[in-house]
Amino acid sequence: MPATAASTASPSRSWLPPPEVLRLYGLAWLPVLAVYLVAVETDGDWSRGFNLWSALHGTLRNMGPQFLLLLLLWPATGWMERRRLSAAWQVLAHAGLAVVFVFTWYALLWAWIALEYGIASAEKARANWFIWQLEFGMLAYAAAAGGFSAYRAVRRALAEAAAAAQAQALLARSELAALRNKLNPHFLFNTLHSILALVRRDPVRAEEALFTFSEMLRYLLDTERSGDDQVLLRDELDFTRQYLALEAIRLGERLRVDWQVDEALLSRSVPALSVQPLVENSIKHAFNPRSEPGTLRLAVAADGEALRVIVADDGPGVLLPPGGGLPAGAGIGLRTVARRLALRWGEAAQFAVRSAPGAGFEVEMRMPS
Repeated sequence: MPATAASTASPSRSWLPPPEVLRLYGLAWLPVLAVYLVAVETDGDWSRGFNLWSALHGTLRNMGPQFLLLLLLWPATGWMERRRLSAAWQVLAHAGLAVVFVFTWYALLWAWIALEYGIASAEKARANWFIWQLEFGMLAYAAAAGGFSAYRAVRRALAEAAAAAQAQALLARSELAALRNKLNPHFLFNTLHSILALVRRDPVRAEEALFTFSEMLRYLLDTERSGDDQVLLRDELDFTRQYLALEAIRLGERLRVDWQVDEALLSRSVPALSVQPLVENSIKHAFNPRSEPGTLRLAVAADGEALRVIVADDGPGVLLPPGGGLPAGAGIGLRTVARRLALRWGEAAQFAVRSAPGAGFEVEMRMPS
């Protein structure tokens, strides 16, 4: 069906460092270039005089390729950060990259000299400079790699501290929203009205509905009292089944549910109140407004080591914003679940919405193990 996807936690992976890092990188190079500017022209002999343009030319030739090549360490350190490589693997990766860097840099330098002065001059320079140039290249690599890695570590620590504080506040709000929004007044009124209607004509079913309702309240209170944001998938799906059972009293034959759950995954942990809000969104927008029957699909499957949960309906669908994102009318349920996934797992988690007018509404969550 026509679809537009929106995913959370998709930070930029630019090959170039951000402006503040480029400024720091340039400032760090200034003293090195100043010393090199003098050394490359005088070669320790001031009696030769000092020619600024010659010094600039020599510095650009010898240091320019190195300056540009080391910028590639920014995406390299970003890749290591995203892969969450251990310290040992990072050391091994940097050791290999350092060797590649110094030989690439010196090959460019040799080619520049060969093109400008001839192969004989390039070979002479290699004989005189090769060892100490490689040593200098290794030191430059270590300084750049250490600087970029340190900047990323500080930025990550600050982001994690801010996310932890925000997560605590969001968790408190989501727990309150669970009582206020997930069992909102409309749901309470409709459920109690449906149970009252059952009391006279089907007392047994009315008693079962009251028991189901009390179990839902117990689940909400237990998750609030424990303070633990994680629950077993089995418990979250049971809560969702209870919610659907109560809605089925009112909707009757209009509500068909297609469960596609891999039972081997029921012992996995998921955020509390992460599945039911997605189901409630479909009930509200796909089933309440129409009188004809519809199907709600809830699928749970493994995606490698991750867990994939899909809630989809065949309702009227919506037009998503240009460029993706949640629809304008998305309630606190969808927004809270998406934000909680992003805060807990960052870009390792996914929250995607797919919909189009007349094509139903689908939400897909992907959560790491």
